[in-house]
This record gives sequence, structure tokens and C-alpha cells, in this order.
Amino acid sequence: MIGNDWDIILKEIYNKEYFNKIKEKVRYEYQHKTIFPPANKVFSALRLTPYKDVSVVILGQDPYHGIGEANGLCFSVNHGIKMPPSLNNIYKELYNDLGIKRTDTDLSDWASQGVLLLNSVLTVEKDKPASHKFIGWKTFTDEIIMKLNEHETPIVFILWGNFAKSKIKYITNSKHLIISSSHPSPFSVNYGFFGSKPFSKTNEFLKKNNLKEIKW
Repeated sequence: MIGNDWDIILKEIYNKEYFNKIKEKVRYEYQHKTIFPPANKVFSALRLTPYKDVSVVILGQDPYHGIGEANGLCFSVNHGIKMPPSLNNIYKELYNDLGIKRTDTDLSDWASQGVLLLNSVLTVEKDKPASHKFIGWKTFTDEIIMKLNEHETPIVFILWGNFAKSKIKYITNSKHLIISSSHPSPFSVNYGFFGSKPFSKTNEFLKKNNLKEIKW
């Protein structure tokens, strides 16, 4: 389904009843409504970042719900799309943290370096945020986080906002690093996100564990 080692890691989950119900529901939604991201991009995060290569996890909520925005990677939008406010604030913190001025809104280059950009809910109806919140995706992505908790090498989990922080209970292996702060949304960015230095902290941890640093 994914086309890499995730298919082995998630093999048992694919056969679970709840996952088959998700597939049926999502197939119906795509046939009858406008759903984002495009169907071939739903599993982009897993496709672009094989399990064995994961060194960082950034967790989002659900995809952008505007036309042409969502590409299957959390906080990322397609080239040529206006930069969303949260991503703009992420880039402000990146500049303040590491002096990197980034303008490209597509985060595929992060994904190819081992940054799993995982939304907790993988689909959404056009102009209806959180519309697929109860389809069952959260159970699926919680299981992904549990599988990542068992990862052979250390992982940095970057959790922005209370929703992402609620997943801490699944990250029990002490070899991993959890970096958490408020969400980069304009509503909460000044309550701990700015100045949190997640990018330099991530690379310091990766370097300490003899893992490749991310070119942010």
C-alpha cells in the first residue's frame, strides 16, 4: 500500500477491522465529495519517509482544507500556494534559531531526510476542517507512533500544541527525545513556540547520537 518498509511494519494493522472501515469510508468520500489531499497523496508522509529512515517526527492535526493546498505532509503546502500562517511562523522560528531563511512551502526535502511529517488525521473535506476527525484515522496514526516508539535508533518527536502533546503517552522509550511547545498558529505562537529552538535542539540530539543532522 505504501511501497516501502512501512508495509511490513503495518501489515497486521492493515488487516484490522477498523482499518478496513476507514478505507471503505474514505473511498466513499472521495467518490461523492471534494476531499484533500488528492487520493494518491494520502500516504505521502509514509511514502517519502521509510520507517528505517525516520529520525524526526513532526505531528500535525489534519490536512489543509483549501483547494490545491494539502500534499500529504503536515504543515506543508504545494509550490505556488500562499504560505499558511503556521508555516510562516515555523519559518520565523527557523530563522531565529539557525539563521536559515526558507521560502519553499513544500517540505518534501525535509521528508526525504528522515523527517516524518505526519498528520494525525489523513484526509479532510473541502472547506470543512476536522471533518474526518472521527473516521478512525487517529487510531491508525496512534499505532504508527507506537511503532515508532519501538524504533531501533533514537527519534526526535516534535510536538507543537496540546493536540500533539496528547500523544506523549505513546512515546515511552527513554532513548527518544521529545521537544514540545505551543502551536505555531497565530493564536498560540507567542505562548512558548517562538524561542523554543526546536531545529537546533533536534540537530544537537542527532549529532550526539551519531545520526545525520537535518538540513532545514
